[in-house]
Amino acid sequence: MDRVNTTLGAAAVTLVIGALLATPFSPLAKEPPGAQGIPPEKVADYVQAILQADRTIYTTQVVTRMQEKGIVKATEHWEHDNALPLPAQFLQHSGRLVAESGRGIRYRLIGLSPIYQRNAPATDFERKALETLTQQPDRPVTGIVTSGKKQFFQAIYPDRAVSPTCIACHNSHPLSPKRNFKVNDVMGGIAITIPLE
Repeated sequence: MDRVNTTLGAAAVTLVIGALLATPFSPLAKEPPGAQGIPPEKVADYVQAILQADRTIYTTQVVTRMQEKGIVKATEHWEHDNALPLPAQFLQHSGRLVAESGRGIRYRLIGLSPIYQRNAPATDFERKALETLTQQPDRPVTGIVTSGKKQFFQAIYPDRAVSPTCIACHNSHPLSPKRNFKVNDVMGGIAITIPLE
């Protein structure tokens, strides 16, 4: 069931992304003269809005609710524990499925004090964006990045602790380098990367 929910969430994001990046569906739809499609900043904002809504609902209405009722817990080793994935794992798994869809878009969680190094900033741009977001979390940090011969638009959005579940995990995890998070703190960022070609 968990795999189905993760797959459905990733499929929904993939469909929306495809719709945003594709040409109009209807042969009657016409682009206005000079239109070049939706700017990557808007696409990133749309994707972020979907991710934030899905993650908030999963965290508050599924994980927190099920744990408070004593039905099922969310654990790091959810596959072996017959449990729910942690909210961060839910986003990471759906991000992998979207990346595997072949559309070129990617999203992932990153942080300056990650529990696992794979979630550390991969580039100097990501590191500087996270440093900026800790001081100015009101808007994403955006830029054009190059990988090989391809250019990508990248937006780093603040990732806030939306529930006690988030902070409990980070503050108590034995590998966590930071253990004083509070609800609504910026814990890191969500990096959304969109191909420009």
